[in-house]
Amino acid sequence: MKPNCKDIAQRVIAQEAAAVATLQKFVDDDFERAIALLLNCKGRIVLSGIGKSAIIAQKIVATFNSTGTPSIFMHAADALHGDLGIIQEGDVVMILSKSGNSPEIKALIPLIKNFGNSLIAICGNEHSDLAKQADIFLNTTVPNEACPNNLAPTTSTTAQLVIGDALAVCLMEIKGFKDEDFAKFHPGGTLGKKLYLRVADVFVHNEKPAVYPHQSLKEVIVEMTQKRLGVTAVIDEEQNLVGIITDGDLRRMLKKNTDIEHISAKDIMTIHPKHISKDELAITALDIMRKNAITQLVVTDNKKYSGIIHIHDLLKEGLI
Repeated sequence: MKPNCKDIAQRVIAQEAAAVATLQKFVDDDFERAIALLLNCKGRIVLSGIGKSAIIAQKIVATFNSTGTPSIFMHAADALHGDLGIIQEGDVVMILSKSGNSPEIKALIPLIKNFGNSLIAICGNEHSDLAKQADIFLNTTVPNEACPNNLAPTTSTTAQLVIGDALAVCLMEIKGFKDEDFAKFHPGGTLGKKLYLRVADVFVHNEKPAVYPHQSLKEVIVEMTQKRLGVTAVIDEEQNLVGIITDGDLRRMLKKNTDIEHISAKDIMTIHPKHISKDELAITALDIMRKNAITQLVVTDNKKYSGIIHIHDLLKEGLI
């Protein structure tokens, strides 16, 4: 009979989830000691491993670096052939291994100890050389692998990844790592833009449609047509925002009125329109537009009218 893929996938997920849950009992005094050591590290965190553990170590390095903990990866095999020079005074070394007894790992341990660097082990075998010789042992023992032969690293590498994430999040919260800090390390791509791109960076490229309350319907239409944003602000002589007129307002007005000769901006404007400060994040502007089902938003600067930000602007920036 052909294996049922859905059943297999559900079994793997359930098995790995159960294994991750058992890790809670391993969060002990050694975990707290590890956090204290990482917080007080004067250098970098050097993560190492071999095989699949090396790949997980690289991911943890990426997470540490992006959350304010300087880190670097050193492959355990390459370390024995020159890469030991990566380790500097003041660095903390963290080695990941399921068995803790791989030949490369066993050869690496005394070299690190001779350098005088502190060693943290993330290991799934408390009786291994790595666990016994490390200054701090973080246990990632799992009952078995999700692999049907209990051989391919699956559940064990998931456990290593979870412990790495737990360390990173602890360090973030203790350091008070904020959104602004995160943005410094993620300036590119959509994620970076959500964290640092401000309204002022976007709306300045647009026209600045504006009319006064007494201006005629014709003047309103001409202004909206020329500025091509589907909207115009209504302002007073001091540039204070009085109201807003959209394409929709015009259509609704024309549907209700046959005599439009004497209609002025103040007769059709919406007072107290939604607006946003130019110093706010652009993603905040998008949230306001979505919540209110609108496509434009008035931009203000100290309550003075500054311009219009359009949903198309945010689309161009990749925020949608």
